[in-house]
Amino acid sequence: MIPAWHYDGQTATRYEVYVVAQDDGLRLDLGEGRSDVAPWGDLFWIDKRDGASVFGRKGADGWRVGIPLPMTDLLVRRLPPQSRYGGLVDKFGIWPAVAGFTALSAAVVLVLWKAPDVVAPLVPMSWEQKMGDAMVGDLGGRICDGAEGQKALDALVRRIDPDAANLRVRIVNVDMVNAAALPGGQILIFRGLLQEAKNPDELAGVLGHEIGHVRNRDVMQALLRQMGLSLLLGGVGGDVGGALNSAISASYSRAAESRADDYAINLMRTANVSPLPTAGFFDRLAADERKLGKGAVAMSYMSSHPLSDERRKVFLASARKGAAYAPAVTPQQWRAIVDACANDPDVKEGDLF
Repeated sequence: MIPAWHYDGQTATRYEVYVVAQDDGLRLDLGEGRSDVAPWGDLFWIDKRDGASVFGRKGADGWRVGIPLPMTDLLVRRLPPQSRYGGLVDKFGIWPAVAGFTALSAAVVLVLWKAPDVVAPLVPMSWEQKMGDAMVGDLGGRICDGAEGQKALDALVRRIDPDAANLRVRIVNVDMVNAAALPGGQILIFRGLLQEAKNPDELAGVLGHEIGHVRNRDVMQALLRQMGLSLLLGGVGGDVGGALNSAISASYSRAAESRADDYAINLMRTANVSPLPTAGFFDRLAADERKLGKGAVAMSYMSSHPLSDERRKVFLASARKGAAYAPAVTPQQWRAIVDACANDPDVKEGDLF
């Protein structure tokens, strides 16, 4: 018999008892011929206190028994093991467990980061189109619907992409130097970008880049990565404004930007539109940003489409020496595109966000 202390959970009295290991459980000799047997399966380890290992009993609040350390081998084998951290941590040790959990966390992050690449191509186009339509509807009447301006813009789209039947390119009356691809083949050109561009060939390169994002399904990948699968599970009836904001400000990976640039260059080469103005446009934007500071213009083209010397060089290098390039559209059509919002008396003005 081993001396121990005991609280029965009924009173605050501490009893001095003896404990004995039996086949059916831990027997407590309480004195005066009284005893109690706690089944091994009902006991659980609590902590170490005053040189004793303390155990509780399932279904008996406040029941405690403290067995002095070190315990006999028989008690060590029968009693529940000491638990410092719980579960696998105690089984394998703190540092192996930390290493394992770190590796598992890294694997989960990697899966979540790569999942949109796999999921995006599986999203039905009908779902994408509903999302895009809902986002455009959330623009609140800021679409410039001047007939001549939209007609000229459609001509520009067809010029650089003859397979543009499933694209819908619109001009938005917001003073933001940006363009954005939305789900379902919707592309937004903001009035600020038209005011910044000096000719239709500059716009053609930007537009071709956004078409590349649409064709490569980069839009859904970016949205899934930025907003999570809840965007799909919630459908288009959720936070449409938040989804629109995410789509406009979506930052694509370096690889996605390069693919979109390559797509734009191929479109322009086939359409015989010079890539040099696009390279000049990027140079001018970068110079403006350096003068004003990176935080000067919120939601600028470069905040969602970061520029680099490599990207500008790609457009420069794609120009063919001695090529007889043709303008993307006529001067009259270009003027109609630039003035599309001014010629729409019903369009609303104001910032989106």
